[in-house]
Amino acid sequence: MDDIRNVARFERYGSCSGGTREKLHGRGLPRQAVRMPELPDITAYLTALEPRVVGQRLERVRVASPFLLRTADPPLEAVEGKVVQELRRIGKRIAFGLEDDLWLVLHLMIAGRLHWKAAGAKLAGRNTLAAFDFAEGSLVLTEAGAKRRASLHVLRGQESLRAVDPGGIDVFAADLERFRGALTVENRTLKRALTDPRFLSGIGNAYSDEILHAAQLSPIAQTQKLKPEEWERLFKATRETLTLWMDRLGAEATKKFPEKVTAFRPEMAVHGRYGQPCPRCGDKVLRIRYADNETNYCARCQTGGKVLADRSLSRLLGSDWPRTLEELEALKRK
Repeated sequence: MDDIRNVARFERYGSCSGGTREKLHGRGLPRQAVRMPELPDITAYLTALEPRVVGQRLERVRVASPFLLRTADPPLEAVEGKVVQELRRIGKRIAFGLEDDLWLVLHLMIAGRLHWKAAGAKLAGRNTLAAFDFAEGSLVLTEAGAKRRASLHVLRGQESLRAVDPGGIDVFAADLERFRGALTVENRTLKRALTDPRFLSGIGNAYSDEILHAAQLSPIAQTQKLKPEEWERLFKATRETLTLWMDRLGAEATKKFPEKVTAFRPEMAVHGRYGQPCPRCGDKVLRIRYADNETNYCARCQTGGKVLADRSLSRLLGSDWPRTLEELEALKRK
């Protein structure tokens, strides 16, 4: 019973007694939720970058981290002195199209972020990985944390560019039938299907939570078991949710460069709002924690009041795991 009370405290406040805390983290519960920039964030970066770099000459690329550059041919020096002719989004990657059909492709991964600095900005600090120098300013790439996951590819030609595309469809270029077909290639949970870059382009942990809440669907519903009306709701919610945030972040990016890209925005319905009231029904937002991610959802709106089992916690609690909102509240009161 002490462990159960401690878990309830952990779920409410994010803390518990030392022994239970070690059990939880030892079973894979993350200490901190993280996420990478997604389609609306990448679109905001492109909106901010276009007036700054398209038509401008890339004078120099300075790389501070040996782990960033993942290609050797063409060499990095090949892009220096070339004019940026276009920008593209490839999934969650940003592609700079330069003269002579050369491409710089940046994948920010989880902790990579872009910053617009004065021309010739110094590569200062352990988190600074590279700078792309233009006459009017420098685009600086940083990555928080010790792990270096962000990547830079130098490519030549459209075929090489297609090779780095995971293949997910653009939901705005698809109809309902194609959308459904992409997500039912494999029988996956909705959460995993929405965030698989082979199925859909540019959707990750944060916006999948928002999409599923808008569609009033469970994150663990199986794709091959959805009803026709549920597919219609999901398709509509996906497009409307992404459009809402693309417009919102894009408008901000026209005013200033998006220096602080984050998933935790107060305007969001459920993502990053664990324990706060659902804007639709008022019940507290719940979560499932796994690996390095966290899924947020409203049990009342999305799962018919059922509390979804967290693999780590439900294994710890066994038959004592609360199955409903009422059981969860009773557990917290003990």
